[in-house]
Amino acid sequence: MDKINYSFGLTSTELGKLWVTYTGNTMAKCVLGYFLSQVDDEDIKNVLEDAFNLCESIIDNITTIYKQENVPIPIGFTEEDANIDAPRLFSDRFYLHYLKYTSKAGMNIYTIAIPLMTNTDIRDLFIRILHSTVELVTQVNDVLMQKGFLIKPPIIPIPEKVEFVKKQGYLNGFFGNVRPPHALEITHLYDNIENNVTSKALLIAFSQVAKFEEVQKFLIRGKEITTKHIEAASQYLNRDNLPSPLLLDDLVSTSTFAPFSDKLMIWHKIDMFSMKVRTYANALSLNGRRDIGAMYTKFIMDIGIFVEDGANIMIDHGWMEQAPQAVDRNKLMKE
Repeated sequence: MDKINYSFGLTSTELGKLWVTYTGNTMAKCVLGYFLSQVDDEDIKNVLEDAFNLCESIIDNITTIYKQENVPIPIGFTEEDANIDAPRLFSDRFYLHYLKYTSKAGMNIYTIAIPLMTNTDIRDLFIRILHSTVELVTQVNDVLMQKGFLIKPPIIPIPEKVEFVKKQGYLNGFFGNVRPPHALEITHLYDNIENNVTSKALLIAFSQVAKFEEVQKFLIRGKEITTKHIEAASQYLNRDNLPSPLLLDDLVSTSTFAPFSDKLMIWHKIDMFSMKVRTYANALSLNGRRDIGAMYTKFIMDIGIFVEDGANIMIDHGWMEQAPQAVDRNKLMKE
């Protein structure tokens, strides 16, 4: 993606989405830089290089905007937050699953941003970022497929005719005749499990290498929450003889030497757990069974408490960078 120049004022929406995109990509650049220092497979290395170059391009373009608009450039994450000389923590295969996991999260941010942008230049930037991210995740899927690492979503019969729901029992989940999950329920159960098996492997790795005891305990707790969510969602597929994604725990090495700072690792998981709230809520909105709906509601509550506790740890350590915010009028009146 080429570097482009800008000159305009920024709305709150633009400031917010630029900030989260910039910060997230500085983190991703640290992570991908470490992955690139460890990768052996040439096909996977090519995908990682494309992802790393995309991060750099996004950071450069947003930096240009900040400088032209005299906006303080966020610190985000720097070379101090990664040690590319650390021993290998993941197998090459994991890198592909990680890119799919994080690309989906990025696409979510960018698609929501685009309709909210009033400045055409910034909107065009996000369109370009989204397009590049779609190309990246497509490339990731192709390599996963070529190497036999991609487990396809479950196959269900094609309907013989159009039918309409005739009874309220269609919504049952806890009592009475419970129907098998429909296509959209299966889609989001599968997607959330796929995200969570990658998240769990990452949490295992991070908890293995964390330096601060409270950070390690927080990451272990995240792993336990994620394990419960995987098991709960998988049972709704397995009950009807539908496969669920396989765990990736074995793709984590036994290294206990940290390639990333505790600040990066805890922020990474807070960020991705926050994205889970969105994916769970999306699944809930397209769900038609009471039991599955109740499960997602419980999941969202679990995540909300966990993310808040993580934010408190970051605040205590002085790691939480503040996003742009509205004027505090009450404070102004007291000055």
